[in-house]
Amino acid sequence: MSNRVVVTGLGMVTPVGNDVTSTWSALIAGRSGIGPITLFDDSALDVHIAGEVKDFDADGLFGRRVAKRNDRFALFALECARQALEDAALSVDDRLKEEAGVIVGTGIGGVTTMFANYDELKSTGPRYVSALLAPMMMPNAAAAAVAITYGLQGPNFTIVSACATGSHAIGEAAEIIKAGRSPVMVAGGSEAAIGALSVAGFSKMGALSTRNDEPQRASRPFDAARDGFVCGEGAGLMVLESLDHAHARGARILAELVGYAATSDAFHVTAPDEQGGGAVRAMEIALASGGIQPEEVDYINAHGTSTPLNDRTETRAIRRVFGAHADTLAVNSTKSMVGHGMGASGAIEAVVSVQSLLKGWVHPTINYENPDPDCDLDYVPNQARKVDPRVVLSNSFGFGGHNACLVFRKWE
Repeated sequence: MSNRVVVTGLGMVTPVGNDVTSTWSALIAGRSGIGPITLFDDSALDVHIAGEVKDFDADGLFGRRVAKRNDRFALFALECARQALEDAALSVDDRLKEEAGVIVGTGIGGVTTMFANYDELKSTGPRYVSALLAPMMMPNAAAAAVAITYGLQGPNFTIVSACATGSHAIGEAAEIIKAGRSPVMVAGGSEAAIGALSVAGFSKMGALSTRNDEPQRASRPFDAARDGFVCGEGAGLMVLESLDHAHARGARILAELVGYAATSDAFHVTAPDEQGGGAVRAMEIALASGGIQPEEVDYINAHGTSTPLNDRTETRAIRRVFGAHADTLAVNSTKSMVGHGMGASGAIEAVVSVQSLLKGWVHPTINYENPDPDCDLDYVPNQARKVDPRVVLSNSFGFGGHNACLVFRKWE
């Protein structure tokens, strides 16, 4: 018999707040964190907006030495791990250190460091390239940093699966606990890839919104006038434990992670299968793995990117899985306010899903103004809603055809 997996701690750093409380308050208020790009000189680009994390004082949080030796994405993860472990009131003794593990995923990794050092190489030569370039830019740097900081010696690795990364990391961490390989895992995703090259690349692809004059109205998932996603950054981590371990230490349980699935479209590197086949199978398998019937789901935190193809395809997939019950579901997109955090997005949305179970509210999908006949679900438009969900499904679908779904149930 496999172990049951529960959530006991949460941490978030997002464009609307640098912890769980401030992020949740902003989301419920429908406040956007998208604005003009400030992290680099964007004058040569066509896109001038992003969802940047604001007022993140790495020197103050970690000290100058740690701040200088870690890329921005790893620092986001370190702060989220601190928050989540503190929220879980978890004391890591010598025995637990040998067993507890970390999975922190990222879509791109330490590209801020890579960009800066490449510029240095071009302008002044190899002598001035940092000796820390390799350990700062590697995708597993965040997972390593969390493990080293807290002495966690159990399973430790990084998952890279584009926009599905954060959900994959949480789901695979849960599988490790279910199998009895570790009683505690710190899991989630982190991303800090807002740079000239990455924004230029997504822009050239035609994937980004060009509403430069209306940044807070640019991300509009499921709206007929959507014109692309907005780059975001941030991190979300959670502490997962076996139910037995949580009970033994008297932990406060926030929710139960009852279902997880990972599938592939095996269709196209950037476009989803328009019939939503991979997404349908991921949702169905995740529900079945938790013994959840479709009609038991009250709320879906959608992938909801604000791109024409994704939103239409996800809507179609939800209808295929839930049938008539789809009309009774609350469906929203956190990306309407924080942008697309890529490798962090699924983890941020998983934390938001647990918050909805705890608080009994579902945040709005903002900027929903023009109904699209191809997107005909209840997207909780523009105003938060009291829902009291008992079962929440969180969807993540990434470039490469990677799909990951998580099912959380209210703890009672």
